[in-house]
Amino acid sequence: MIVALTTSVVSCNKSKDYKDNSRATGWRLDGKDGSLKYQTDYKGQETGPGLVFVEGGTFTMGRVQDDVMHDWNNSPTQQHVQSFYMDETEVTNRMYLQYLDWLKLTFPPTEKKYTNIYKGALPDTLVWRNRLGYNETMTNNYLRHPAYQNYPVVGVNWIQATEFSKWRTDRVNELNLEEKGYIGENARYAADANTTFNTETYINAPTKVYGGNDSLSKGRNSERLVELIGKDKKDSTHSFIQRKDGVLLPAYRLPTEAEWEYAALGLSGIREYNQYRGRKKYPWDGQYTRQGGRRKRGDQLANFKQGNGDYGGIAGWSDDGADITAEIKSYPPNDFGLYDMAGNVAEWVADVYRPIIDDEFNDFNYYRGNVFTKNAISKDGTVKLVTSDSIVFDTLSNGSIVARSLPGEIVQEAVTEKDTYLRTQFTDSDNRDFRDGDKASSRYYGQSTTNERMYNSPQHQVNAIIDSTGTSKGLDRQYDTNSDRTTLIDNEVRVFKGGSWRDRAYWLDPAQRRYFPQDMATDYIGFRNAMSRVGSKSQKGKRARD
Repeated sequence: MIVALTTSVVSCNKSKDYKDNSRATGWRLDGKDGSLKYQTDYKGQETGPGLVFVEGGTFTMGRVQDDVMHDWNNSPTQQHVQSFYMDETEVTNRMYLQYLDWLKLTFPPTEKKYTNIYKGALPDTLVWRNRLGYNETMTNNYLRHPAYQNYPVVGVNWIQATEFSKWRTDRVNELNLEEKGYIGENARYAADANTTFNTETYINAPTKVYGGNDSLSKGRNSERLVELIGKDKKDSTHSFIQRKDGVLLPAYRLPTEAEWEYAALGLSGIREYNQYRGRKKYPWDGQYTRQGGRRKRGDQLANFKQGNGDYGGIAGWSDDGADITAEIKSYPPNDFGLYDMAGNVAEWVADVYRPIIDDEFNDFNYYRGNVFTKNAISKDGTVKLVTSDSIVFDTLSNGSIVARSLPGEIVQEAVTEKDTYLRTQFTDSDNRDFRDGDKASSRYYGQSTTNERMYNSPQHQVNAIIDSTGTSKGLDRQYDTNSDRTTLIDNEVRVFKGGSWRDRAYWLDPAQRRYFPQDMATDYIGFRNAMSRVGSKSQKGKRARD
């Protein structure tokens, strides 16, 4: 009995410690006594602020119920999307104002070298103006007045939406690290233009984050840090959180077109075993835009233009409650819990626009717009960081000036032929026009006029005017006046999805797609963020059917 009991105890202890030991070597993995440290009790990805989980799956992308234009850019194609997270609502004015105020505090626009950082992020409030309409109330108030704080932000171009997403990633991870005791308390308030936090910098060069300010980056030597570092403070191997610890969230970003359309459809509500029961015309069930239930019968299910001169209906019972945009969560969510996936504002997605989806080449996480880069490395083998004196600005086609990157970020450079040598899945850094628009796939390929482009869109020129002293005197804007242009499609136009308060019900179909120049903005396009899911496809795993 004693032998059996001893064997049982030893077996239980082995079973208990199994997850903390390596299956390859038997070594300890808890980081104590100089051992390697790994996350052995990872519970799964946390849901970031503002996000809801969308379980991925297979669906038919581009299948529209109505196609009065008989256009070929909605050709149905079966696609598979991995699980991801998406903003419950569109990004609001208040959310975007946090971004603007942070930029103003961190990079004071009164300092000449920072002026264009703040100005380049400002939404274009003049998008509300109309030559035959009085819209000055929205021009002056829509972005900043508290009456509109929970309304979707508009006047933001695709580039600004992308930069907001990068900022949001860093602020969420920064707070996450602070709350868990990995960086200094209130470090986010102590940072300035030269000591900002960047997620990728923290992962790749943690001693350089916060401008190398050790008191901010290593935190308060809290109990949690003692647990990571161990009792021997001389061993700093585990002083900083790494990607393998599972603490840092993946990046906030714009959703791909496939992700957005899949999330908007919310097909989980009509799933029966391994098939879908019928088809959906809108993010909600049914073929109509009004509620069919008894209590709310006749209420509109989205904010859209119902007809000429009819943006909200007759005041009173039949009114949809909005004439321009509506406050978030004014209408019921779809089956994924997402609000306003039809109507209110149309939304930017990540993809470069092309008339067709090339499903013959890829039907998994489809996305056109990849521009692969790598971290720039200094001669001493460390990563190069952007400083307050090395900020690079881009001048857009409309003359706006935006910062390509902010101080504290890692300098990015294009991948080269050396990086792609003998690779089979990609050979170039810029893949925006792959198989459709590049020289090799152009209809002029192999002919003598190889400089011809497949899409002869206008090419406006914006150049800085520099005097003899090297001082900028403004911009020289030259519009393309060529009358032979036949299209607006190029690598700088992006897809936007969903109908808006300005659109008829035709555009509420999630499969409908349109495009707009990435450096221009309107009063009817906003955006929401997405985040990739790492790990399991499902949050809860398969369950037995009731």
